[in-house]
Amino acid sequence: MKMQKSTNLVSDKEDYEITMKRDILCLMMAYPEYIKDVRVENDKVYLVMNSGNKIMYDDKREKKFDEKVNNPDIQDMMEQLYPLSDIKNLMDSDYNPGRIRTYPLLKEVYGYSKSSVEKNLVNVRAGSKYCLFNKNNNAANSLKKVMEELNSLSKAQGNIYSIVFPVNGTFNYRVIAGTNRLSPHSFGTAIDLKSDKRDYWKWASREQGQKRLESYPREVVEIFEKNNFIWGGKWGKFDILHFEYRPELILKSRYFGSKKTNEKNWYEGAPFEDNEVKKYITLIDKAFNIE
Repeated sequence: MKMQKSTNLVSDKEDYEITMKRDILCLMMAYPEYIKDVRVENDKVYLVMNSGNKIMYDDKREKKFDEKVNNPDIQDMMEQLYPLSDIKNLMDSDYNPGRIRTYPLLKEVYGYSKSSVEKNLVNVRAGSKYCLFNKNNNAANSLKKVMEELNSLSKAQGNIYSIVFPVNGTFNYRVIAGTNRLSPHSFGTAIDLKSDKRDYWKWASREQGQKRLESYPREVVEIFEKNNFIWGGKWGKFDILHFEYRPELILKSRYFGSKKTNEKNWYEGAPFEDNEVKKYITLIDKAFNIE
């Protein structure tokens, strides 16, 4: 979160730094083959990619939500916590965890251009047909696991198949309508399931969206979330047929969703006994001069 005005500036600074370290740890766990280090230079914090490129964590600019969407940094992307628990009602219209995407990161991982993304696409069976999904960063394998579980679920609950399939689309290199921003479908990391006219905030009223939300099978959502996909049904600007591979957001919710910034160690909640996670914690502490 951005630092807020307060009578306790030290506490604000500590809270900000703990949140930043947790964000960076989640990103390192989510993209282990792509992020190799964290570096502090001239009071700015950067993720260092295997390519040698650096991506700024926080530009320290105060932004309204639309500006965060159009010109985001990593901190903007990680700021709103994705709710892993079920929701009964549509989220507030300005609560959209996952709609902010840091494109330099996505391009590093999934491909810088249409042709480079296409080289990373593989077929994944979805119902009675195959769809294209990005193989990088375990995305396609995660979707494959989702589809296997959905097939098993549909055999146990006959109505599931007709709700989920046919899939409406995966890879489609395009900008989001009315913007100059690439859709996550451009990277082959998002899937739209069977469409309903009440699915999308631009197509439907909030009342229609609420009814669609209430009827949507939560077993489907849980399977996707277990495999590191977020659900557009948990956005105020709802997109109920949409699931997007965003491991960094799922990991932050899973490990730090209920943790306060006054824990004994900033990484409390994460699987810090794991050797790789230990390595990331050490890199982060070293960058911030914590011995």
